[in-house]
Amino acid sequence: MTKKQLAAALANFFQSNAGSTFSFKQIFKSLALDTHPLKMLAIDIMEEMAWDDYLTKVSENSYCLNTKTQVQEGVFRRKSNGKNSFIPDDGSQPVFVAERNSMSALDGDHVKVTFMARRERHIKEAMVIGILKRARDQFVGRLRVEKDMAFLVTQDGLLPYDIIIPKQKVKGGKTGDKAVVKVKQWPDSEHKNLLAEVVDILGHQGENDAEMNSILAQYGLPYKYPKNVEEAAEKISAEITEKDIAEREDYRDVFTCTIDPHDAKDFDDALSIRKTDGGLWEVGVHIADVSHYVTEGSVIDKEAVKRATSIYLVDRTIPMLPERLCNYICSLRPDEEKLAYSVIFEMDDEANVKKWHLAHTVIKSNRRYAYEEVQQILEDNGVKDGQGMPAPPAPKGGYKGDNAEQLIQLDKLAKQLRKQRFKNGAVKFDREELHFDIDEKGKPTRCYYKKSKDANKLIEEFMLIANRTVAESIGRVKKGAKAKTLPYRIHDQPDPTKLETLRQFVVKFGYKMKTAGTKGQISKSLNALMDECAGKKEQKLIETVALRAMMKAKYSVHNIGHYGLAFDYYTHFTSPIRRYPDTMVHRLLTKYQAGGRSANKDHYEELCEHSSDMEQVAQNAERDSIKYKMVEFMADKIGEVYEAHISGIQSYGIYCEIDENHCEGFVSMRDLDGDYYEFDEKNYCLVGRRYHNVYQLGDPVTIRVAGANVERKQLDFVLEGEKVGERPAAEKERRGKGRKS
Repeated sequence: MTKKQLAAALANFFQSNAGSTFSFKQIFKSLALDTHPLKMLAIDIMEEMAWDDYLTKVSENSYCLNTKTQVQEGVFRRKSNGKNSFIPDDGSQPVFVAERNSMSALDGDHVKVTFMARRERHIKEAMVIGILKRARDQFVGRLRVEKDMAFLVTQDGLLPYDIIIPKQKVKGGKTGDKAVVKVKQWPDSEHKNLLAEVVDILGHQGENDAEMNSILAQYGLPYKYPKNVEEAAEKISAEITEKDIAEREDYRDVFTCTIDPHDAKDFDDALSIRKTDGGLWEVGVHIADVSHYVTEGSVIDKEAVKRATSIYLVDRTIPMLPERLCNYICSLRPDEEKLAYSVIFEMDDEANVKKWHLAHTVIKSNRRYAYEEVQQILEDNGVKDGQGMPAPPAPKGGYKGDNAEQLIQLDKLAKQLRKQRFKNGAVKFDREELHFDIDEKGKPTRCYYKKSKDANKLIEEFMLIANRTVAESIGRVKKGAKAKTLPYRIHDQPDPTKLETLRQFVVKFGYKMKTAGTKGQISKSLNALMDECAGKKEQKLIETVALRAMMKAKYSVHNIGHYGLAFDYYTHFTSPIRRYPDTMVHRLLTKYQAGGRSANKDHYEELCEHSSDMEQVAQNAERDSIKYKMVEFMADKIGEVYEAHISGIQSYGIYCEIDENHCEGFVSMRDLDGDYYEFDEKNYCLVGRRYHNVYQLGDPVTIRVAGANVERKQLDFVLEGEKVGERPAAEKERRGKGRKS
């Protein structure tokens, strides 16, 4: 078979099977390609066909006929380096859009494009031919007020045009003020710039409130609560009536407590514990009954839907619900009677659930604990943090501390639940969280990592079992029966390609890992890897690469289980004060308990998608607030030298994290002088061509703080001295001799 004949056979095969995807194995079998040279030739031809857009490469070893039209719709992504891209709505690969072909599209706009004819040896390109929907019409930045007009200087540098503001539309703003503007006129064939007016002045650049509100406004997040929603909340009665109590199970006389961060104001979960007559432990997971107060479709509910989540910036919380509800009426505050929605478990000493039920309850918390207080009680009674062992039996005088007996019993049960979870294949990632101590003006005074201790894990395990149990109660049905609609928290299996990259990567450190087999086998292999590298210098590096292989968790009514937790059914039930999906779950469970029919799947899937999107936006804003505080913290430390490690590698430079305070900065490629570096994406490193210097993710380095750009939220570092041990010995010796002579 000649190349021409084989190309014709392949074209005919794909034309006859339009719409189907085929692996190499299937193609070889269908065309009877039984020799190695023919198979290799077929692969080369398909590669060329994909380059010519005749075929679409679905994966590394599968293709299908390209049946897409010349004109497509999708999302435009603008990059500051001009390498813009078009992401098709059908989820196919992004396509490059040159600046000259971008029309006036801005980042996130929904656009229509036409694909350009492919030039030889050039990548595929698209041209924007229409803007269907603007992603946003409000922008945030710094004002520059001049004699006749004003300009808005945006922070992300992604706008190719000036934003011009007529002088009479500046709303009293001055040069250097942070402002939110609304676009009144978009660029067209006659106007190159954006015309806007100021809608809000946030304060002066550098002021803490102005900067935090700028971050929120930049993501389209609310930085103040609408007055009509707060007024509606003020009208809600906090009174618990005799009728309310009569309709609920009464847990006011059972020992109950909340365990939260020391600075928490909204307490949406509490635990109760008592011994039953049958010798079992009755543990109540009591959750604030938000849906009792927030009715579907009300003005408060509409605002909660829009926000979908509370946002936690470094120095403030932007709540999903008005303060009267989240911090007072719904919050399970100590010594106050509260309405709750509860999962009541009866467990044996090994935390095996013998019975459980779901109930609307009335509770009264005996004590509000901070995590640190519970941790101290556990450690005072012989618990060694992180070892997974409960407290030893009580001495003659009993355990030390307020309600120590109940807390220690809860800890024992939680440790049994945790043990069972990992035995079933849950993935073990104990990530640390970055925290700041800030003064009354919002300025950071300390930056440090906070590790999750036994007290945190105690609460976590009971929340997990409550979430799993209520999800199972709806999702797990008899064969042939149809489950009622419920929003699930789903987490897909890791990306196989990224898992293989991880396996190849850890082999270099002497570790083994499974990438094929059942879900349980892969997760157990991942856990074994985490245990093996714990405490070693490569631990953080391997954890980072492993996390990149993981999919993101999201909300959906279509259940696929939660891979990371090894649960077939999982939902979010335990935080309705700060997450809207939990409120949806509460409403549906209440409806189904009363015998109601299944809710509309499409409606709830829309709400799930919106909640997942808003969760991502909130996380981005939270990260930006951390970056800002890092830069602010380091601003007076220019010129100082620190020990650090490489925390990120990109084709344009390296990110380094200071060991002492965990602040992260960037070393630009232009500052890595003395060699030409190539980016090895698979091995997470930069390799020098001449001297073979290697900058590897996780490597220790010494850095000097070169700059702190508060507006761009970026720290600039330069490396101090040569990287020890990275230059080959022979090269060092040769250069040394040269210097001596």
